[in-house]
Amino acid sequence: MWPWEHIAVAYLAYSLVVRIASGRAPHGDAALAVVAAALLPDLIDKPLAWGAHVLPSGRSLAHSLLFAAPAISLSRLVAGRRIAAAFALGYCSHLATDVVYPVVLEQPPAIEFLLWPLLEQPPDDTPGLLFRTQHLFVEFLGFLQTTRGRLYLLFEIALLATALVLWLLDGRPGPGTIRSWVGPGQEDPRGT
Repeated sequence: MWPWEHIAVAYLAYSLVVRIASGRAPHGDAALAVVAAALLPDLIDKPLAWGAHVLPSGRSLAHSLLFAAPAISLSRLVAGRRIAAAFALGYCSHLATDVVYPVVLEQPPAIEFLLWPLLEQPPDDTPGLLFRTQHLFVEFLGFLQTTRGRLYLLFEIALLATALVLWLLDGRPGPGTIRSWVGPGQEDPRGT
């Protein structure tokens, strides 16, 4: 999945969970934790596999439950319950969507990476991070030329639009928190 898809799915899930559980919109710090966690597995694995060539594939170490469980537990110790819950949901949504994403491409669900290194991952023979990213993007553009690809594009547009509308309805949580970190005294009173 592309990064924006991981963010959209994670934010939608987290916002809905928070709204159902508490009747309010997510806080900015929790929204940032969801986004960071939704991206973290790829931010670790892709550069280490495709750039540094120290991992066998772009879905290995940080995509493994053997890494995810301690990372989520550590987030609880470092950031507290509310942020850790947001982090856990974002991280788990990334792994879950990577399991089912191959189905879109008419392949079986991928699960082996969840137990790396207990289950081996086929190596990515990639000459570099930028080349691999470009190659995947070109493949994706080719997929979008198919009937299935056009249906997928409509679904993706609906997913991203829904996530954006919900984020706006939630009061745009996140940017105000970042501003408060960067410039003291500029904190948004809503905590967004």
